[in-house]
Amino acid sequence: MTAVMIQGTGSNVGKSVLVAGLCRAARRRGLKVAPFKPQNMSNNAAVTADGGEIGRAQALQARACGLEPLTDMNPVLLKPETEMGSQVILQGRAIGRAQARDYQAMKPRLLTGVLDSFARLSAAHDLVIVEGAGSPAEVNLRPGDIANMGFARAAGVPVLLAGDIDRGGVIAQIVGTQAVIDPGDAAMIRGFLVNKFRGDPRLFDDGYQLIERHTGWPGFGVVPWFAGAHRLPAEDAVDLRQGRGTGLHVVCLTLSRIANFDDLDPLAAEPGVRLTMLRAGQAIPGDADLVIVPGTKSTLGDLAFLRAQGWDIDLAAHHRRGGHVLGICGGYQMLGRVIDDPSGADGVAGQVAGLGLLDVATVMSADKRVIRVTGTAMGRPVSGYEIHMGRTDGPDCARPFAHVPDADGATAPDGRVMGSYLHGLFSDDAFRAAFLARMGASSQPGYEAGVDAALDDLALHLEAHLDVARLLGVAR
Repeated sequence: MTAVMIQGTGSNVGKSVLVAGLCRAARRRGLKVAPFKPQNMSNNAAVTADGGEIGRAQALQARACGLEPLTDMNPVLLKPETEMGSQVILQGRAIGRAQARDYQAMKPRLLTGVLDSFARLSAAHDLVIVEGAGSPAEVNLRPGDIANMGFARAAGVPVLLAGDIDRGGVIAQIVGTQAVIDPGDAAMIRGFLVNKFRGDPRLFDDGYQLIERHTGWPGFGVVPWFAGAHRLPAEDAVDLRQGRGTGLHVVCLTLSRIANFDDLDPLAAEPGVRLTMLRAGQAIPGDADLVIVPGTKSTLGDLAFLRAQGWDIDLAAHHRRGGHVLGICGGYQMLGRVIDDPSGADGVAGQVAGLGLLDVATVMSADKRVIRVTGTAMGRPVSGYEIHMGRTDGPDCARPFAHVPDADGATAPDGRVMGSYLHGLFSDDAFRAAFLARMGASSQPGYEAGVDAALDDLALHLEAHLDVARLLGVAR
C-alpha cells in the first residue's frame, strides 16, 4: 500500500482542490494514481458507471487521474436532508437515513466498508491520495471517527496537514491542531502546508519557520491563491459563484438543500451570460430572462422554503412578463400541479400543491433512479445523469425536454416553461449553444476542455510552490 492523506485545519481550506492537483501532478509523473475520501458530506453527487453515487469532488479528482469515477473512491456519502439528518450512501447505494445523534452507532459498519474500498483501490494503483473531511481538531468527533485520524490510523496512512492563510490565523490553526489532538494522532502527521496565500509567499517566511519550531513538523510549501479555481466545478454550497459574463440574465434560486449545483458552472463560464445565484430574502429581479429552479435533496422541504421567500409569486410574475423558467430534477417536480408523497419518502406523507407552471404531477416513492444517460435535446447531443426519487407524468410530458433515450421532462405549450430530470446537461457544448440561442444569446465552446486545462494548470501551480517529490515520498 502506498498512500498519503491530506487533512485540513478546518472545512473549506482547499483540500479537494489540493488533492485534485496532486492527483494530476502524480499522473503527469507517470504514476497510476487514484483519489479516495472515506466520508464526504455533500448534496453534490456524481453517478459512477455502475450506477452508484459519490461526491462530485471525487469525480473531479478521478478525472485528474484519468480514471472513471468508482464508488470505492468515496465509500461513505452523507446527503443532508434536514438540519439534523442525512441520507447515508455506502459504497454507492443508499442504506437509510440517520439523525446526527444516531450516526455514531453506524460507524463500525461503515468503517468496514471504508477499509474494504481503500484496500481495493490500493491494490489496483501505485498511489492513493486521500482527502480528509472537516478537521482532526474536532476532537469531540474523534470517537468512532472514519473521516480523518480514525481512518488514517486504521489504514496506516501518513498525513499532511493543510492550513488556510486566507481566512487568517493559520499559525494558530496548525499549532493549535497539534495541541488538541491525541499524541498518537499527532504522530501520523508528517508535515504541513499553507494554502491560499495572496501576495508574495516570502512575506510568510517567519510565520512558516515559527510553525516548524512549535510543531516539529516540516513544511512542504506555501501555495499562492490559484486564480484558475473558478474553472473547476465547486462542491461546497459555500463556493456558489456568480457568473462573470454580461448579457442574458440567468437567475438560479439558491434553495436551502440545493443539490448538484455544478449544473450551473458551464453557464457561469459563458461570457454572454450573467448568472445570479439568488439568496434567501432576495426578490427575483425584473430583468431576469431565465429563472432556474435547481435540484434539491428535499423537494417538499425546499418547495416550502421557496414559498417562504415569496419566490412563487415572483416566478408567476416573471412568467407573465414573458420570461423563461427551467426546473431541474427536484425543481422540475416543483413546477408541476401537485407532488404526492404517499409513504413519506421525501419527508412527511401527504400531498402538496406545486407551482402549477407545468401540467404534470409527481408521485414520490422510495425507489431511487441513479443512472448515466445520453441522447438528444433540442436536436443536439446531450449527456448527463439522473439522481432522483419519484415519477412525473402529465399532458406537458407529451412535449419532452429530451430523449435520453426515453422521453424525459416536459415543456409547457408556450415553450417558456421547461423541466427535466437531467443533471449535467449544460456541459455539452452543442446543446448549451442551442439552448442559449433559443434565449437569444451566443455560446462559447470548450467547457470540458477548459476543465482539463485548469487541472493541468493546477498541477503546475502546485509543482511550482510545493515540494511535490518529497510530498509524494511521504506515502508508504
